[in-house]
Amino acid sequence: MDALPLTSCRDETLPLPGGASLPVRIYQGATRHEAAPLVLHLHAGSFTRGELGSGEQVARLLAEAGAVVVDADYPKGPGHLFPAALKALDALLASLYQRRSRLASRHSPVLVAGEEAGGNLAAALALMARDQGHGQLAGQILIGPMLNPCLATASLRDAETADASCRWAQGWRAYLGECEGGDHPYAAPACASRLSGVAPALVISTEDDPMRDESLAYARALKRAGVAVEQALLPGPSGWPEVLMKPLAASALLLPPPAWVPALRQRLAEFLSRFLPAAGPRWQPA
Repeated sequence: MDALPLTSCRDETLPLPGGASLPVRIYQGATRHEAAPLVLHLHAGSFTRGELGSGEQVARLLAEAGAVVVDADYPKGPGHLFPAALKALDALLASLYQRRSRLASRHSPVLVAGEEAGGNLAAALALMARDQGHGQLAGQILIGPMLNPCLATASLRDAETADASCRWAQGWRAYLGECEGGDHPYAAPACASRLSGVAPALVISTEDDPMRDESLAYARALKRAGVAVEQALLPGPSGWPEVLMKPLAASALLLPPPAWVPALRQRLAEFLSRFLPAAGPRWQPA
């Protein structure tokens, strides 16, 4: 991860409609295209943990890949039941469209990205953007997304975490409250019956990611719905999703990165390059 120190960041508080606001951290690489993609990034934490900076690793990789990244500290915990976080982030996304010229460029495409619980929120924002027609969301990047409250996949069983006391079961209860069925597509995108028309997607997981099976299943469902999808299964061991929330220590930059780091960097760069004007057509028909 030797290129990460070249990425700068600054903290801001962005206003939302109605007088509210959300704290964000904005990451930008040392060099970028004049119409660099503007990415709203959402960290992991099973809907209960995390703070501004918990998404530093992925935010820096996105910035290194050429994006201007707005990393948001969204509402979480039992005091913020669905759809509180989603409504706040939808308002933040509208604010980013209004401030696109200042943050990046008025021509910059806008994407959403997130890992684990943040991946859930990113996928839900893509569904909302399609349904409500505000803004033109260019793409979605889902990294080991937490999409299905059933907790019945083989990858979760392999991780020995698919029980009522695991962090993801607790996280779903904190997020859904009494609505534990999670049948609303914005709450549990894996349960959505209509996926056509959402923004092109990059869906990434690792061999040992507890969210591996639901990530791959969602990618398949998007493809069946005619959505342009790229998917990748990166090598393990990875320690996802917990390792994605760890802060970057200066000493860690001196060590050889695990295999998934350069692989993730490459996938992000390839996907984001499709949204640059010099890249030609963004997508070719399947």
